[in-house]
Amino acid sequence: MLTLTADDIRLGCRAADWREALALAGEELETAGRTTPEYLQGLLDREAQSSTVLGNGIAIPHGTPESREHVRSTGIRVLQFPDGVTWHDDARVHVLVTIAAQSDEHLDILRHLTRVLDKPGLAQQLAEATDRDTLLACLSRTPATPKCDRDTLLLKVPASDTRELALTAAARLQSLGCVEPPFIASLVAQVPQALGRGLWLVHATDGVTRPALAVATPAKANDALDGVLCLAGQGEDTQPLLEQIDHLLTQPESIASLSADELLARLAGEQANAVTRQVRLLNAHGLHARPAKQLVQVARQQSLPLQLRLLEGDAQAVSATSLTRVIGLGARRGQTLVISAAGDGAEAAVKALAEAIESGLGEAVTPLRAHDERKTTDSDQPSQPVEPLEPDTPLKAVAASPGLAVAPAFVMRLPELTYAATANDPDHQCERLNQAIDDAFGQLEALIRHAEGGEAGPILAVHAEMLRDDDLHQAAFDIIREGASAEAGWWQAIDTAAKAQEALADRLLAERAADLRDVGRRVLANLCGVSMPTPPDEPYILVADDLGPSDVARLDTQRVRGLVTAKGGATAHSAILARALGLPAVVGVGERLLTLESGTDVVVDGERGCIVPAPGSERRRRLNQRLEQLEQLQAKAHEARHEPARTVDGHQVEVCANLGNTAHTPEAVERGADGVGLLRTEFIFMAHSEAPDLATQRTEYAKAFDALDGLPLVARTLDVGGDKPLDYWPLPEEDNPFLGLRGIRLSLTRPEILETQLRALLTEAGSRPLRIMFPMVKDLAEFRAAKALVDKLREEIDAPDVQVGVMIEIPSSALLAPTLAPEVDFFSIGTNDLTQYTLAIDRGHPQLSAESDGLHPAVLRLIQMTVEAAHEHGRWVGICGELGSDPQAIPVLLGLGVDEFSVTSRRVPLVKACIRNLALSDAKSLAQLALQQATASDVRDKLEGA
Repeated sequence: MLTLTADDIRLGCRAADWREALALAGEELETAGRTTPEYLQGLLDREAQSSTVLGNGIAIPHGTPESREHVRSTGIRVLQFPDGVTWHDDARVHVLVTIAAQSDEHLDILRHLTRVLDKPGLAQQLAEATDRDTLLACLSRTPATPKCDRDTLLLKVPASDTRELALTAAARLQSLGCVEPPFIASLVAQVPQALGRGLWLVHATDGVTRPALAVATPAKANDALDGVLCLAGQGEDTQPLLEQIDHLLTQPESIASLSADELLARLAGEQANAVTRQVRLLNAHGLHARPAKQLVQVARQQSLPLQLRLLEGDAQAVSATSLTRVIGLGARRGQTLVISAAGDGAEAAVKALAEAIESGLGEAVTPLRAHDERKTTDSDQPSQPVEPLEPDTPLKAVAASPGLAVAPAFVMRLPELTYAATANDPDHQCERLNQAIDDAFGQLEALIRHAEGGEAGPILAVHAEMLRDDDLHQAAFDIIREGASAEAGWWQAIDTAAKAQEALADRLLAERAADLRDVGRRVLANLCGVSMPTPPDEPYILVADDLGPSDVARLDTQRVRGLVTAKGGATAHSAILARALGLPAVVGVGERLLTLESGTDVVVDGERGCIVPAPGSERRRRLNQRLEQLEQLQAKAHEARHEPARTVDGHQVEVCANLGNTAHTPEAVERGADGVGLLRTEFIFMAHSEAPDLATQRTEYAKAFDALDGLPLVARTLDVGGDKPLDYWPLPEEDNPFLGLRGIRLSLTRPEILETQLRALLTEAGSRPLRIMFPMVKDLAEFRAAKALVDKLREEIDAPDVQVGVMIEIPSSALLAPTLAPEVDFFSIGTNDLTQYTLAIDRGHPQLSAESDGLHPAVLRLIQMTVEAAHEHGRWVGICGELGSDPQAIPVLLGLGVDEFSVTSRRVPLVKACIRNLALSDAKSLAQLALQQATASDVRDKLEGA
C-alpha cells in the first residue's frame, strides 16, 4: 500500500497556474525515477475528465488507466504551494499529492486524505507549514476507524441479565482485537446504564486498541431487557459510534426482533419505513474521484436527502451529497452499495441514484464475470462464443520470462489430425505404428543435436526415453489387436497414460503428462502424414494454446521475439526455456488469445505480465521509446558486466550463473558472471542410457573448469527422482515422489554412482576452485553421510581441500541452519522449492500458482534464519532460485545478508547493474520492512511504495 513519508514532500513551490503546477509535479515524479515524461499527459487527461481537487486546499492529481504504462515504479510526490494555485474548477489548492500508480494503489491514499479534510483550518495549516514533518502531520492524522459491523453483533444470546450480555459483547470485541483484558476488567465492576426501551449501555476506555460498538440481544427479550450496547473508546474517534447508538434510540421497534441486516440498517440510521435499494458497483476502479463526483451530483438533484453505505462494510451510512464521505466509503468493483431515503418522493430518488450507479456514473462498465462472483450456471446451456481481443488494449496474464518485444503474431494452431478409428489388419497397423515411432525417434535425435548445449536438450532426451516405453507400446498394440487403427490405438494409450499422471495432482507429474502428449502428437502426426506448422521467415511472436519442449527447441532465436500461450504457468517447461533463451514470455492468457489472427502485431511485456494486440500508433511510439530506453539500460549493463557488483556504499557480492549444461560456461563468463553458482549435473546422467563413467564425467566437468579459468564452480551433485527419472535407475512407485526418494537421499542409496561423480569433480578440479553442493538435505545426518564420501575420496586421490555445502530447499534445513552451519562451508538457497514446500502451494496450480511467491514473509524469515546462522559461523550464503533475479526481491535479499546471487546467465549484467544502484543501508531497511508484513502481496505493495 502507498504511504506518505517526509522524503516525498517538496516545500515552497511556486506556479502561475494549475498547468504549471502539474508540470512541476510530473517533473518531480520523473526525477525520482517513478515515471517517464509521457506521464504528464496522463495527469492532464485526468483533469480534463474531472477535477482532482478534494477540498480544503488539497488536490490529488493522478494519471488515467491508459497512462499507467508510463509508470516505472509506484510512488508519491507532495508539492506545497504556500501562495496557492487556482485550479481549473476555481478551487484554491495549497498541496498537490501527486501519485504514480501501476494499479489502484492511489485509492488507499484517496480514502486516507478524505478522513483529514474535516480538520479545522486545514488549508491554512497546509499553506503555512515550514518543514516537511509539520506538513506530513497535517496530512497524516487519521482518526482510528471505529468498528461496528456484522462481526460485532451477537443476536439471541442465551442470557437473561444485562451483566452477562455485557461481558459476552466485551469478549467478542476482545476476540476481534478491538480491546484487551483491562477493558473487560473495567466492565466487571460496572453497572450497566439504562437508556430506555429495554436498552442498556456499558462503556470503558481502558485497554481499547480500536474504537468499537458491540450489540448483544437476548434469546428471550422483554420490556426490561431488549439489548446491551458495549462501547469501547472515547473522544472524537467514537463519534460515529455514538451517532449509531442515537439512531437505535430513535427507532420505536424492538432490536431483539431484528435480523443482522435489519439491525445494521437501523444502526446506519435507516428508518423502518425507509425505501432502500442495493446496487452492485461495476466501475473497474471502484468509486474513485470521478464517478464519486458524478454520484454526488445526481444525489444533489433529488428532492430529499439520500444515504449511502456499503453492505459489506460497517453500519455507517454517509450522505450521498458529500464527495469526501462518498469517496471515504472505499467502495470497490463488485461491492454492494445500499441507497436509502425516507419521505415523499423517496422511491423516485432512490431509483434515480441506483440507475446512475448501474449505468457507470459516466464511465463505461462491464458486467461482473465468473471470476468476479460465483454464479450458478446451467450446464445444459450452449457455451458462449469466445470474446475476441480488443485492439490496442492491454491484457494481464502471468509474467513467465522478462523482456519487452513487439512483432507480428504467428498463431501456431495444431493441424487437425483425422483418421479412421478402426481397422481390420492389426499386423499392418502395428507395423505402421512401429515405423511412426522410429521416425519420431529420429526427429527427436535431430532436435537434440540442434539443441546441444542448450536447456532443451535434457528435456528432449526425456521425450526420447518416453518413446522407448515398452508398456506404452504394448498398451497401443493391445488396443490395435482389438480392432483399432494404429492412430486410434496409439492416441488412446497416450491419453490413458497422461490422464493417469494428471490424476496424481502433482505439478511436475502434470508437466510430464503434457510432455507425454507432446510426444504422442509427434507420432500421431507421422501416422497421419501431417507436418507441424512452420513459422514465417521474418521476426514473429509465437502464439499458441500451449507449448511443449520440442516446440521451443525448434525455435529459431534469430527470428522469434517472444512467446505467448493461452495455458501454462510460470514453471512450465516452455516458460523455463523461454527464460533460458532470454525471450520475453507471457502465459496463461486464456482462450481469447486464440482468436488472434497471424500477422497481427502483438506487444509482449514479460516484466509486467501483459500483452497488447494491434497496438495503436501512439502506443507504438511510446513502446519504441521504451524499447530504446531498455536497450540503453541493457547496453550500459552489458558494458559494465565485468565490473564487480558493489553497492554505492561499498558492499560487494558475487553474481554467478545457473547452468544446465557445461557448454554454456563460456557464454556465462563472457556475460560477466563471477563464477557458476549452480551447475545442474544431472544433464550428464540424462543424456546417457547408462550411468556415465568417470572419463565421461571428467570430460564434461573439464569444459566448465577450463572456461571459468580460475572462477569458482558450484556443482550440485546428481538431483534426480520425482520429475527426473533415469531409465537405468528404476525407482519404486510412490504416492508422492517429490516427498520421497530424490536428491541426496536417493544418491545415498547408490553410493557407487555418487562416488564416481565426486571422484570426477575432485580429480578434474585439481587446484581450481570447486564447491560441491548436496541437494534436498533435510538435516545434519544426511549431510554428514554425503560429506564422509568427499573426505574419503580426497584422501584417496590426494585432492586439495574444497568447499562442501548444502542446498537449502526444505524448510527443515532452514530451521536447522544453526546446527548445519558449524559443519558446512556454505549454503545455497533454492527459493523455487523452498517457497513451494513452505507455503504448501504447487507452483503450477492454475488457481494458486500466483500465491507461490518467494517474497512471502514466511520464506523471507527462513532465508533470514539461514543467513544469520551462516554468518555467525563465518559461512557464506547464496541464492540460486528465480527470486535472485526478481528486481523487487534483489534489495530485500541483499538487505538480509545474501552474499551471492546465482541467476540465468542472461540476467547477470542486469542483476549486477541493479545491485550497483543500491545502498546496503537502504536494502537492510527494505528487508526489515518486508519481514514485518503479513503476506507476499503486502510485501510487494510496501516495496513498490518505498
